[in-house]
Amino acid sequence: MKIMIVSDSHGRDTFLERAIKKVKPIDLFIHLGDFEGSEEYIRAIVPCRTEMVSGNNDYFTGLDKDKIITVGKYFLFLTHGHRYGVNFGTERIKEAAKQYGAGIAVFGHTHRPLIDMSGNVWAINPGSITQPRQEGGRPSFIIMDLDTKGEAHFTLNYI
Repeated sequence: MKIMIVSDSHGRDTFLERAIKKVKPIDLFIHLGDFEGSEEYIRAIVPCRTEMVSGNNDYFTGLDKDKIITVGKYFLFLTHGHRYGVNFGTERIKEAAKQYGAGIAVFGHTHRPLIDMSGNVWAINPGSITQPRQEGGRPSFIIMDLDTKGEAHFTLNYI
């Protein structure tokens, strides 16, 4: 199973379109918020099941702020992250995921990618697909693959 994880597109979907073309086919698409009104357009261009949560810049959406989904044997806690202090570390978001029974916290907001598979809860952030803040400043996203044994693997990708 191949899952594409993005965040912080901020209504600018050119890089998102390019990334989808680069990695398709995909089985699941996850957007972690700050799409700024383009959620229907994103659903129209994504060729598979789509899961989305709202971010701090998504003012007029009815989407959930947090969501638990199942991917294979994993429970994923999807959130934008701004309500969990992610600019200052992953402790609070990992604790929230644990309280919801999830082993993986998937979030955005920082515009910096992170694959932290330490401890009882993993923290995964795809960075920003349009406004990266990490060194090198390249738009990024993550592919989560489930291998034939159902084990998760995360790969950071750049546009």
